Amino acid sequence: MAKKMKSFCLSFCSFVALSLILLQMPVPCYAFDIQIDVSPNVLNIQSKSTIVTVHTDIAYKLVDVETVSLNGVDMDWWKYDDRGNFVAKFDSDKIKTLDDLIIGDYTLTLTGDTIDGDTFEGSHEIMVIDNIPASRRD
Repeated sequence: MAKKMKSFCLSFCSFVALSLILLQMPVPCYAFDIQIDVSPNVLNIQSKSTIVTVHTDIAYKLVDVETVSLNGVDMDWWKYDDRGNFVAKFDSDKIKTLDDLIIGDYTLTLTGDTIDGDTFEGSHEIMVIDNIPASRRD
């Protein structure tokens, strides 16, 4: 009987120890999706535009503003809209000079973390053109 009890206790303790170890292992973290709307929807490489604005559907108070970027470009400034959602502003010259920027359809992805450490991301496809505006033509 003592042998069975010893075997049971050893098995039970091993199970508890393994369970505790597994509970402490890091869990893979996946970003949750947000909706974004990028303005301008058409980005002209030749224009003198100065700002790219990204409207989101995530509450302003949830965002850790130090972590937000658009295709790796840090924000210039931010605010909240009339619904309390986060709005990010980026220097358009930094967007226009992205290494992988292509003429045509191009996807911009906003990423960041919440104040609780959860990662979020949202993507929006824009059109990139390279036209000299009529006001600047000879």
